Amino acid sequence: MAKVLLVEDDQFLQKMYQKKFQISGFEVEIAKDGEEGLSKMKALKPDIVLMDIMMPKLNGIDATAAAKSDETTRNIPIIILTNLSSTEDAQTAVKKGAVDFMVKSNFTPAQVVEKVKQVLASGK
Repeated sequence: MAKVLLVEDDQFLQKMYQKKFQISGFEVEIAKDGEEGLSKMKALKPDIVLMDIMMPKLNGIDATAAAKSDETTRNIPIIILTNLSSTEDAQTAVKKGAVDFMVKSNFTPAQVVEKVKQVLASGK
């Protein structure tokens, strides 16, 4: 069973995505901000991370950059999952090491699960 780390500060979205991934056969861990996300990435070694951008303590772009510069977490794929829809944010996220950028309002939870499956299958 693949392990997903969801780094998201919105409790409603945490529960919604957690339930959707669990129904789809994934183990799900939650972190409520970028700092906790980095800590859990190191401790849990998830198969993939879904990272929001706008969060307290450490935003998702900076958390992604930190994860990619750390030897213990650099190979964990990170998908940015955010409500920010600017091309600049997407380009910055990919430059910092994210494998993809998804705007929450443009994708159903089922589509997010499918994207995670595709990334895991591709071995990115």
